[in-house]
Amino acid sequence: MENVTEERELTQEELAARKEEMKQFYTESHSYLEAQAKYEKLLTEIEEARFKRATIQIQWANIMAAQQEQETGDGEEEEGIPSEEPTPTTERKLKKS
Repeated sequence: MENVTEERELTQEELAARKEEMKQFYTESHSYLEAQAKYEKLLTEIEEARFKRATIQIQWANIMAAQQEQETGDGEEEEGIPSEEPTPTTERKLKKS
């Protein structure tokens, strides 16, 4: 079975009635949309606060790690302990078949 929609031109009265129905629908929906907008804004504020907090925690951890690394690196040189440097590796050659 086919869904066939009949396309016909609306009279001026029908068009005016449909416009009024649409206007009423949007007017009634306005309060719901305002509530949704408020909800979405609050969610956004919460997410921004979480992001800022996480970013600050990461920055703090990086600062502390760099500070510890600096203290550890400085202490080794002062005590005469050589810092860990990569040792040169010998080059391996493949056997010819």
